[in-house]
Amino acid sequence: MTQSDSIAYDVVVIGAGPVGENVADRTRAAGLSTAIVESELVGGECSYWACMPSKALLRPVLARADARRLPGLADSAQGPLDTAAVLARRDGFTSHWKDDGQVQWVEGIGADLYRGLGRLAGPRTVEVAAPDGTRRVLTARHAVAVCTGSAAALPDLPGLADVRPWTSREATSAESAPGRLIVVGGGVVAVEMATAWQALGSRVTLLVRGEGGLLARMEPFAGELVAEGLTEAGVDLRTGTSVRSVTREDGTVVAVTDTGDRIEADEILFATGRVPRTGDIGLETVGMEPGSWLSVDDSLRVDGHDWLYAVGDVNHRALLTHQGKYQARVAGAAIAARASGVPILESDPWGAHAATADHAAVPQVVFTDPEAASVGLSLAEAEQAGHRVRAVDVDLGTVAGASLYGDDYKGRARMVVDLEDEIIRGVTFVGPGVGEMIHSATVAVVGQVPLSRLWHAVPSYPTISEVWLRLLEAYRDN
Repeated sequence: MTQSDSIAYDVVVIGAGPVGENVADRTRAAGLSTAIVESELVGGECSYWACMPSKALLRPVLARADARRLPGLADSAQGPLDTAAVLARRDGFTSHWKDDGQVQWVEGIGADLYRGLGRLAGPRTVEVAAPDGTRRVLTARHAVAVCTGSAAALPDLPGLADVRPWTSREATSAESAPGRLIVVGGGVVAVEMATAWQALGSRVTLLVRGEGGLLARMEPFAGELVAEGLTEAGVDLRTGTSVRSVTREDGTVVAVTDTGDRIEADEILFATGRVPRTGDIGLETVGMEPGSWLSVDDSLRVDGHDWLYAVGDVNHRALLTHQGKYQARVAGAAIAARASGVPILESDPWGAHAATADHAAVPQVVFTDPEAASVGLSLAEAEQAGHRVRAVDVDLGTVAGASLYGDDYKGRARMVVDLEDEIIRGVTFVGPGVGEMIHSATVAVVGQVPLSRLWHAVPSYPTISEVWLRLLEAYRDN
């Protein structure tokens, strides 16, 4: 097929996960004709193998943990979870791995969906290889947006493919709980899946390389409290431990560590990072390295290419679904503005065409027991960025709302205050139920709300959110 036989659109989006869907939604809302290309399920990783199934697995676990902290419920919540019922509910949230509803949504916004592998075939050109072997060429008048996401990274261990290890996909879609599960890693996927499968009946061994502990990108106390919770739940947590070799013998996984320990299990999950899904999308046809992360400016336009955008995980700015969707809204607005001939974009920090939050206000919740939630900069990150800051800490268990939430409540809050402007650079909460509190901190960080004004934001009593008053008091009194 020649380019003269191609189908022209204003915008072509490669990848129909949440990020690609949001780019298409914004460009269609601006009146731009849009094609979206997907090689797997419309809805992407988050809908079928990440956010939705993992949280469906974890919600009963955390609800039971909360119940066990309350007299009147504790005795009746001591039994095991109904694993089959939990997995069935999980299947419902993934629509049983069918994407009919997502396809209807794409059609509803007026975008054209192409099934198949989308590859760049030169500037502003995407070739689609359909499952039936046919090929189509799509050209973009204004923009191509690469929204192909990331995939699980596996270590370079001899024979690993023969072991058939779990990645995050298998961990969130498994049809039953393995009797014994090894989890390798110390990040979000590792701790969440260790939490889920231990509660669903597996004996979990969690192996963490190095001595830094869990959740290394958050405040140190977050990982410490999550580690304590995992150990109390029965997880065998081993830090400073690397896997030297792994084999599968008569169905049993055997992992040998660098300390010489031999650990047997039914399955092994490697949660050891992500790699960009850019190896087979034709980057070489536009002068870039296949398999690389794509560097972008704050409007999400790829460096050196005025027509190419990389949105979501592929740009390596903030590998979180909600942050990718935020980037998609910014990118869609920037594409629309440039297409309409706007001479100067609103590219200053916090402008309509600048993904400023990627640098200053990324929120995240880790759904463990206890939960860990953060936004903005940690104390170490703020200091490294050159800010003159002070950390203010409060024991969450001393807040009336926390003690009512559950007996023997354990938690901690930290506010990182910029001493020059007296605004908040970052906030971290760790404790049961804190995930629903992080947006208040996000608003404070994004809005750069002065502490003097926050005194007038009165938290309702008795809620856990009263920790805001305690943080302000601690800052004033010290």
